[in-house]
Amino acid sequence: MHPSEVLFQGNRQPHLLPACDHYAGSEKLMRKSIALQQELGPLFDITLDCEDGASAGNEEAHARLVAQLVNADDNQFNRIGARVHDVASPYFARDVELICAAAQRLAYLVIPKVNSVDELARAIKLVNTHAVKAGRKDLPIHVLIETHGALHDVYAIAALPQVQCLSFGIMDFVSSHYGAIPGSAMRTPGQFTHPLVVRAKLEIAAACHAHGKVPSHNVTTDIKDTAVAANDAQRAAAEFGYTRMWSIHPNQIKPIIKTFTPRLSEVSEAAAILHEAAAVQWGPISQNGRLHDRASYRYYWTVLQRAKMAGLSLPESVAPLFNGPSTDLPQEAN
Repeated sequence: MHPSEVLFQGNRQPHLLPACDHYAGSEKLMRKSIALQQELGPLFDITLDCEDGASAGNEEAHARLVAQLVNADDNQFNRIGARVHDVASPYFARDVELICAAAQRLAYLVIPKVNSVDELARAIKLVNTHAVKAGRKDLPIHVLIETHGALHDVYAIAALPQVQCLSFGIMDFVSSHYGAIPGSAMRTPGQFTHPLVVRAKLEIAAACHAHGKVPSHNVTTDIKDTAVAANDAQRAAAEFGYTRMWSIHPNQIKPIIKTFTPRLSEVSEAAAILHEAAAVQWGPISQNGRLHDRASYRYYWTVLQRAKMAGLSLPESVAPLFNGPSTDLPQEAN
């Protein structure tokens, strides 16, 4: 049996997604991002952006372009998603209609600025209406948590079966406090110390992990110093439990991936433990004086999956564990 079948025994398995979600808005940047993904492989996702990417008066043409790029041969890995306008926008419904025409190859659809779980449910219903017409059921939905209402309903939002990922929209969230949170809380170090921002980040991460969804950390606005993005990613992962992060500049992609990728020493440890566990049919083992059972096996199995997703070569001893069916890693669109 596949390790996921043994270790989770029918329970919902956590979604796993590439560690970096790269946003691109203009046609030039969208095409450059797709070319970079062709070069590096599916180590990162691309989100083609209608909300901030479409110029005034060009909204429909921009949505058509997004659908065209999703359907193009250059989308080799089917790991391109799209962010539409917010649900209150007059362009939201048309964005959904046009982009969902490419639903069979769309990795996910990002819905921003929802105010409640009920509002999101209505939006998903519209998405499904158009996606089904294009031959796609259950198109993954990513949700931006950036309003007071969305944060209030974050556990209910994460519980929706079609929701795959929650992202923190830090700038809109801070702005929604009308000066009660200082602007310094939009960036490091304030974003990791201001109590209201810390609370929001932790609520999002906790809701995601409670329902097996992916928490995606907010942007690093400093696009000149890649060390800042790497530091933000490290703190997001180590202190706040995030497993994915936005990129808004190509130079941020590799540092984010590297930071979220398990270290080789941890991969080697995971491989040794799981190889021995598989040999005893997943019963308890003792290694280096420490007891391991299925609780720790689930952790180490996730380590190996994340390493594989990041493009690391795994020890040959655990190669057989990846044979057979599994739903842990992102699948190509139907």
